[in-house]
Amino acid sequence: MYRPRHNRSIAKHRATGQTLQTWVLFTRHPCYSRDFVSPILVRPVREQLEHDRVIRLLQTKFRRRFDVGINPGAEQNSPVGSGVSAVFPDLVLVSQDRGRKVMAIIEVETVESVNNLESLAEWVPFGRLKSPFHLYVPTAMVDVAKRLCSDSHIPVAEIHTYHWIGDEMRFLPVYKAPADGRPSSRPASAKPAAKPAIAKAKPRAKPAARKPAAKPARKTGRSPKRK
Repeated sequence: MYRPRHNRSIAKHRATGQTLQTWVLFTRHPCYSRDFVSPILVRPVREQLEHDRVIRLLQTKFRRRFDVGINPGAEQNSPVGSGVSAVFPDLVLVSQDRGRKVMAIIEVETVESVNNLESLAEWVPFGRLKSPFHLYVPTAMVDVAKRLCSDSHIPVAEIHTYHWIGDEMRFLPVYKAPADGRPSSRPASAKPAAKPAIAKAKPRAKPAARKPAAKPARKTGRSPKRK
């Protein structure tokens, strides 16, 4: 169990000129403390910048169809859930109607973060949510991501890859869960029952017109020749 050393922490933050709000963040969320070692592998600075850039590109991509909330880096802007059970995926796609339903959640990974610890700590909780869970990984790590999802039985709805072509980012879908195993965004509506066809009465056939009786052929007998 994590127990911060309050006196030393207060003295350290006062000496460095940090605000009390930052100290409260370290106290309530020990994963942001310098004395806490997170099970998630910390990304290098270059990969973290690429990770946040991919998030913002996806935000631009889905902005027309959804209200997109993002949580780049350590920011917690768009939660899914409330209270202690709230989670903060990289992107949260919310419908634009009055219902404000979460249509999908997206997690972006880099080469260093596609590992077993990351999948157990983040992919598993995201897969348990009612909203479809989408995963974006580099092209070189797609097989590893599939194996991790299979080994941990993570119900991922879709897996996409991303890679750079010049100055343009390309996103390609590589996996889509079957319809019976993927949570649907809309409830299946029952099909209306087909109306019974009304049998139409067949018109009565008219009696065939009687043909006039054929007249008997006249017998044309030749008279015998007179001798």
